[in-house]
Amino acid sequence: MDFKSAAMGISFVLMWSSAFSSARIIVQAAPPLSTLSLRFLITGIIAIAIAKAMGQSMRLTRAQWTSTVVFGICQNGLYLGLFFMAMQWIGAGLASIIASTMPLMVALLSWVFLKERTSVVGTLGLLAGFAGVALIMSGRFDGSGTDLVGLIIASIGVLALAVATLVVRGASSGGNIVMVVGLQMLVGSAVLIGPALMFETVNVTVTPKLLLAFIYTILVPGLAGTWIWFLLVGRIGSTRAATYHFLNPFFGVAIAAALLGEKMSLRDFIGVAIVTVGILAVQLSKRPANPLTSKSS
Repeated sequence: MDFKSAAMGISFVLMWSSAFSSARIIVQAAPPLSTLSLRFLITGIIAIAIAKAMGQSMRLTRAQWTSTVVFGICQNGLYLGLFFMAMQWIGAGLASIIASTMPLMVALLSWVFLKERTSVVGTLGLLAGFAGVALIMSGRFDGSGTDLVGLIIASIGVLALAVATLVVRGASSGGNIVMVVGLQMLVGSAVLIGPALMFETVNVTVTPKLLLAFIYTILVPGLAGTWIWFLLVGRIGSTRAATYHFLNPFFGVAIAAALLGEKMSLRDFIGVAIVTVGILAVQLSKRPANPLTSKSS
């Protein structure tokens, strides 16, 4: 196993999973789309400034520009926009569980459109991971107030993220990674500002808790998490990188329980154990790396 890739993957998932709790805090005090558009604008400006200081250029390849725009629309505009909307009605733990179904969508889309093949062990690992996610989710529909509309909105967002994961391979090659991150943030901001102005009324309850959550989403999942994700996809390929999202249930539910007081049951722990086995199976499967998406260590 590539331990450097594993460390990158776990670090990314920790950052990504914590974003569900910070997002839940934000949407309870501010309009989701307006806040997210502002977050992307600030994050994009910071990332571009850092990229310039590192000597990176906006002269991207055609493939990078295409992937950056598509990723900005799907990842930032659609996935995160829809999740921020959905989290007005569903908890942070459930949101992280829904997000963790993304690897199965990525594997399916890769098989249908990119003709990628997954070994038997890898396929069983994906199925095990999905089964663990389903077990965790099954305990959430027991009269605890889970909203079906929020669930549907979040599920559509996951599909958008699966598409973004497949196209990011073009943006993760050719250098200028931090510049790419900044530009796709600005794309997300531009996509969201229109719907925000049309459908939302800016009514914000400013508190230290809101400000801390907002700053955190900019610096950690916004900048650091996205940058690590680009590097990880470029290192091990989109399908294997996507399997790390199966860790979202554990970290997402655990962080939500610690910060927001959301419940974590025995069923959750059992589901997480199954998910972990699934990830190990996929990571240990002997699939050859895709030369278009993998780099040597």
